[in-house]
Amino acid sequence: MAKNFKALQAKMTPEARRRAEAKAEAMLHSMSLDELRESLELTQAELAARLRVKQPAVAKLERREDVRLSTLRAIIEAMGGQIEVRAVFPQGAVVLRQPGKSQAPAATGGD
Repeated sequence: MAKNFKALQAKMTPEARRRAEAKAEAMLHSMSLDELRESLELTQAELAARLRVKQPAVAKLERREDVRLSTLRAIIEAMGGQIEVRAVFPQGAVVLRQPGKSQAPAATGGD
């Protein structure tokens, strides 16, 4: 028999609730390319048209484990977004710029 989520949550310690909320938040900020495309309500065919490739090429890209940064940039831009690459160190994070861009990389907090 299924249990009510609120009833289960009420039995959790405050620390367990915080851990569960942090995990859920992290999951919301981490998606595969196909999940991202679907969340934007784009079909593979629509994305393929924007990228000027055929739909099977998009399907293949979504299954790949290793995608070039330039390819990923093109996909994200076709979805209406921008790529931001961060290098994270114990001292903080640095946003890396594209080679040839004149702007200095932005330093960010260490999250």
